[in-house]
Amino acid sequence: GRAAAAGAMQSAVFLALQHGGGRMERGGRRRSEAEEAEKGRMKRTIIKDWKTRLSYFLQNSSNSTKMKSKKVGKHRTYFRPSPEEAQLWSEAFDELLANKYGLAAFRAFLKSEFCEENIEFWLACEDFKKTKSPQKLTSKAKKIYNDFIEKEAPKEINIDFQTKNMIAQNIQEATHTCFSAAQKRVYSLMENNSYPRFLESEFYQELCKKTPITRASQGT
Repeated sequence: GRAAAAGAMQSAVFLALQHGGGRMERGGRRRSEAEEAEKGRMKRTIIKDWKTRLSYFLQNSSNSTKMKSKKVGKHRTYFRPSPEEAQLWSEAFDELLANKYGLAAFRAFLKSEFCEENIEFWLACEDFKKTKSPQKLTSKAKKIYNDFIEKEAPKEINIDFQTKNMIAQNIQEATHTCFSAAQKRVYSLMENNSYPRFLESEFYQELCKKTPITRASQGT
């Protein structure tokens, strides 16, 4: 009798486990639906955040447009690119960086990935290379070093110790090539990591979509 009771007990436990498993499966399905909905919500939020950041970077990216035809200049320079233009950015990283709107979009993307210091350093180096005056060259070199290179710098970039040391020595008598090695390193870091992710992002995909234009408003 004891063996039969033990057998019944075992099958009851087995049945309970089976039912529990079913419940877990249903719960899992419900959970994954909720997760999908949450993902969708996050995606929308990310795109909205992106657009806010993008307009910020576009407004602050160039002072040269603050000339005579203020409004017209700005409008023309920062107009949303055509899908064909946006698709060009996927052909080469330089194509993206050379386009004002593309650069601002990429900066907004890096900000969402918490690594905007890379593009900011790259831009600072581009500006540095165009500096004519030796006095300005030295002061800019020190600023770049303090902002991006030294240990615990507010926007510290991820480069090796040797390169950092070399820069520390070179900025004492700054030349245009002070940051060349570090800039190359950061460029390839962006090109190999962030750039492919940017091309896969919802935001970029949206820019490449051909949206039908309503011509009614253009006839006036």
